[in-house]
Amino acid sequence: MAAASRISSLLSPSLLSKGRICGVGRSVVCSYTTATAAALEKPITPSVKVNYTKLLINGDYVDSASGKTFPTYDPRTGDVIAHVAEGNVEDINRAVSAARKAFDEGPWPKMTAYERSKVLFRFADLIDEHTKELATLETWDNGKPYEQAAKVELPMISRLTRYYAGWADKIHGLTVPADSPHLVQTIHEPIGVAGQIIPWNFPLLMFAWKVAPALACGNTVVIKTAEQTPLSALFAAKLLHEAGLPAGVLNVVSGYGPTAGAALASHMQVDKLAFTGSTETGKIVLQLAAKSNLKPVTLELGGKSPFIVCKDADVDKAVELAHFALFFNQGQCCCAGSRTYVHESVYDEFLEKAKARALKRSVGDPFVAGIEQGPQIDSEQFEKIMKYIRSGVESGATLETGGERLGDKGYYIQPTVFSNVNEDMLIAKDEIFGPVQSILKFKDIKEVIRRANTTSYGLAAGVFTQDIDTANTLTRALKVGTVWVNCYDVFDAAIPFGGYKMSGQGREKGIHCLSNYLQVKAVVTALKDPAWI
Repeated sequence: MAAASRISSLLSPSLLSKGRICGVGRSVVCSYTTATAAALEKPITPSVKVNYTKLLINGDYVDSASGKTFPTYDPRTGDVIAHVAEGNVEDINRAVSAARKAFDEGPWPKMTAYERSKVLFRFADLIDEHTKELATLETWDNGKPYEQAAKVELPMISRLTRYYAGWADKIHGLTVPADSPHLVQTIHEPIGVAGQIIPWNFPLLMFAWKVAPALACGNTVVIKTAEQTPLSALFAAKLLHEAGLPAGVLNVVSGYGPTAGAALASHMQVDKLAFTGSTETGKIVLQLAAKSNLKPVTLELGGKSPFIVCKDADVDKAVELAHFALFFNQGQCCCAGSRTYVHESVYDEFLEKAKARALKRSVGDPFVAGIEQGPQIDSEQFEKIMKYIRSGVESGATLETGGERLGDKGYYIQPTVFSNVNEDMLIAKDEIFGPVQSILKFKDIKEVIRRANTTSYGLAAGVFTQDIDTANTLTRALKVGTVWVNCYDVFDAAIPFGGYKMSGQGREKGIHCLSNYLQVKAVVTALKDPAWI
């Protein structure tokens, strides 16, 4: 529960005229722009040097086959941090060939499970030793608060790595009784070469979620990083090799989805694919996998998670938790509690306090201590969020606060709160992936269950109540992969995570994730004159 406790520690205290806008006057906006002005004036210069910008193939950092590079940007300013090797089809082929050889001929799958576990344990120690460098790269490339990266996410990564290191020598099959004179055994074998595609919102965390269980099971890996955030994974891969990982077992290709990503998803020598990203892209990945060699696919996709505040809730606590559920990581979280359902008896009080909490949220340079919200990842995501905010106003929702850009450089957005939202509005249907809270009113439990489930997504939900019967009713009725009761975003290594419906298929983390990277083989041997069957 240590990682969960660290996440919980983060819980602290001119648009179109169509629609209704409340509290957006200059005096109200100043209540948080003044608090963040200093943090927006001059960005802090990061204290680390970018040393790894090439592709990692067969244990070496190499240029792309084409020689091309692409820029990765600082979302605080829009300035270029570094130019990174741009992998394409030929580079994916090189990486898969290295992984294939490492699996078929190399030492990794032939090592004892205990020896593999020791490599992962050493890697976890190195993560802890290099927390400052990794967290700095993560914040610089992604925009998330440094304190979040260093104090929450990096400890979660080393903890999860140790969790799967511990599993490496505990994966075993069964001896199965037969109805005839036969010895029946099941063997759990590594699946082979795992292709993995990770997103930009939690680059290092998703790297760990994918790589650690795959390696613990004895597989080799080709991982494609998001083009927005390639830097931290390249550094982490160097630490894995320093921990003793043989060449070719882990290969890292930076590049774009339509080229490198598509090549990996459709590669005939990749035995398993895991993808985290949008539902739209997940559909493409699934099609490519099916059309090639019918490789199994794990998908962790989008969400539009309900956060339900019941009539018996402690409103002050509910406001803080709902705020965290939505605004954490700049709202760029697949399981963000982006539909806040509040019982009508406490709705008005909740709304006023939610608005006040948003106004107090500190926004600015994520390297500044105490900053809760950094910039959005890039201009594309920034414009997408602003488009949804305009849509909310145009569709008749009440803009209680926020809704505008902060500063004139980088991709900062004011924490935004809408009230009087209903399900036919885009802000209530689509995954915004930004700091936009939509607050909806409900009358009773049956109604909120129906409305919460009226979505194509089913990743997560939050329930805030003091009534155990209400909690039990909701947890069983909500069609989602995770329900948090009186908490949110608890991501212990042993807790499985994944979605219903169009939020994905399969589970990550926990014991359930191991099955993603294993084949089960039945071995049946005839017994001659057995003493017993």
